[in-house]
Amino acid sequence: MTDTQREASARPGSIYWKRNLAVSLTGSFTTIVAMTLLLPFLPLYVEELGVTGHAAIVQWSGIAYGATFLAAALVAPLWGRLGDIYGRKLMLVRASLGMTLTISLMGMAGNVWQLVALRLFVGLAGGYASGSMVLVATQTPKDRSAWALGVLSSGIMAGNLVGPLIGGALPPIIGIRGTFLTAGGMIFLAFLATILLIKEEKSPAYSRAAKASGGWKSIADKRPVIAMLATGMLLMFANMSIEPIITVYVAQIVPVETQVTMISGLVMSAAALGSILSASWLGRLADRIGHWPVIAGALAVAGLLLIPQAFVTSSWQLIILRFLMGAALGGLLPCIAAIIRHSVPDSAAGSILGLSVSSQYVGQVAGPILGGFVGGHIGMRAVFLGTSLLLVAGAAYAWAVRPKNAQTSNMRASADRA
Repeated sequence: MTDTQREASARPGSIYWKRNLAVSLTGSFTTIVAMTLLLPFLPLYVEELGVTGHAAIVQWSGIAYGATFLAAALVAPLWGRLGDIYGRKLMLVRASLGMTLTISLMGMAGNVWQLVALRLFVGLAGGYASGSMVLVATQTPKDRSAWALGVLSSGIMAGNLVGPLIGGALPPIIGIRGTFLTAGGMIFLAFLATILLIKEEKSPAYSRAAKASGGWKSIADKRPVIAMLATGMLLMFANMSIEPIITVYVAQIVPVETQVTMISGLVMSAAALGSILSASWLGRLADRIGHWPVIAGALAVAGLLLIPQAFVTSSWQLIILRFLMGAALGGLLPCIAAIIRHSVPDSAAGSILGLSVSSQYVGQVAGPILGGFVGGHIGMRAVFLGTSLLLVAGAAYAWAVRPKNAQTSNMRASADRA
């Protein structure tokens, strides 16, 4: 066992970890809902801000939507590093306050340039969900960390699922600008709960170690961390590479044209629902048998499930296969965060977890671009089969680079709990 692993094993976790998890779960769900509820009406709002012409509306909607992820990918390691030094709770307070102000101001935008600038600022100032991952990972006892991160991941994915539904229902009732103000109010409640309820335990010696730590340089064995950065990017790539072609693919197997959009929505939601239901269970399994077997197994199963998706003949087959694939992938994010948390010194955990978030954003951006290109120029089956090959290769890579003492440590931890 390395010094880093021994340090992680020695920390019992904060006595407030359950309260911190509950507040982080609620705050992450709330902020993700507020971030994603604009998706159904974003083109309408862009048009309301003075943009004319179908092509221009689509282009500006894409720019406004992507601006947040671009900015977030750039600053995630910085916020992680500052969280290591000054405290993870402070980063959550900063993120929730910044998002409260920025999303409320979106409802007062006068032109599309202001909207894009505010979306950029949300990415720069936000990061509540990723910050919660860092807080929960470092404050939870080691033998419960994957389960806790799985519960948090379920809340984040539920926010992604519920947000667009709320965004489709609220504007007809209170208007688009009123919807932004309501979203800002939701995040303000998360801001108050974060200040009043989260308790972070951090010693002065820990703060000095974080300031002196070289971040990446402080990691003794970098191979597990590199593997997890690659796995996070691959996970998001696999999830998003199919998104651009889903509607067109569904149109080929659904005979009734008026049902295409509804069934496409069900196909997209099925994977998210599977992940929500499986994340905490897979996290608990990883705490018991080890994170590396769960990661390798999940990637392999998801890769194999992509093969029949390329040859479905009816919509219900695709919905079931997407649900099963989402269930297989649901435990990856908590396991990735748990392995990073156990592979780096606590004083550098925020920096490296922030870097992990950035790598996931890279996959989130690259997936739709490459998926759309391959689907348009080679064929839609090639997207499924190519992504399947990448996931199986990722499973083999994760299994090959796993630490040799991981299985022994997991068996010892299981015996200690027994």
